[in-house]
Amino acid sequence: MSVINYPNLTTQAGLLENPLYVFALESEATHEFADVSPLFVGIGKLNAMYNLMKRIHEEKPSIIINLGSAGSTSHKRGEVVCCTGFVQRDMDVTALGFEKYQTPFSVHKPILEYGISIDNLPHGICGTGDSFVMDHNTEDYNVIDMEAYPLALIAKQENIPFLCLKYISDGADGTAATDWPEMVKLAGSALKKTITSIL
Repeated sequence: MSVINYPNLTTQAGLLENPLYVFALESEATHEFADVSPLFVGIGKLNAMYNLMKRIHEEKPSIIINLGSAGSTSHKRGEVVCCTGFVQRDMDVTALGFEKYQTPFSVHKPILEYGISIDNLPHGICGTGDSFVMDHNTEDYNVIDMEAYPLALIAKQENIPFLCLKYISDGADGTAATDWPEMVKLAGSALKKTITSIL
C-alpha cells in the first residue's frame, strides 16, 4: 500500500477500532482531543520516531492519525491539508552523488508516498526537518513541519494505515515566528472539525 483515496474513514471496516492520534505538542490538540488520549511526541524527528515506536511496541494501533500545525507558502493559513507525500528536507548528500532528500542506500525514494488521501481536502507534500522555517523557497514540497516524515516512515514499515492532516499556521516566511504562536491556538478546533467530518 502506498497512497489510498477514501471519501471518508467510516467506509473501511476495522480502521477505527484502535486509532492512535499523534501530535507534537499539547497546544496543537488543546481540549478538543482529550477524549481520545493522544500521543504527544515532542518536537523534531528523533522525538517523533522514538515516542511513536515506544507506543507501537506497547500496543499496535489500527491506524495512526498524525495531526498538527505546519507552515506553507501555497496553502492558506487556517486550511487543513491532507499530506500523503513526505520529504526529509534537511537530508542532503548530493555531494556524494545521491539525489537531494535521499537517505543513502535506503530503499525509499526521496519522496515517501504513503497514507490515506481524503477526497474533499486539499493535498500536500510535507517537508520535515529539524528547523523552524522562515524562508521557504522551493517547490519540492509545499507543507513544512518537523515530525511527519518519521511518523509516515514507521507507519509504512510497520504496515499501519496512516492519515496526516496539517493545520496551516503560518507562511513559512518572515512572519512565521510571530504567526505560529497565535495561529496554533486555533489548530485543535479546526482539526477536530475536519476529523469529525470524515468519520
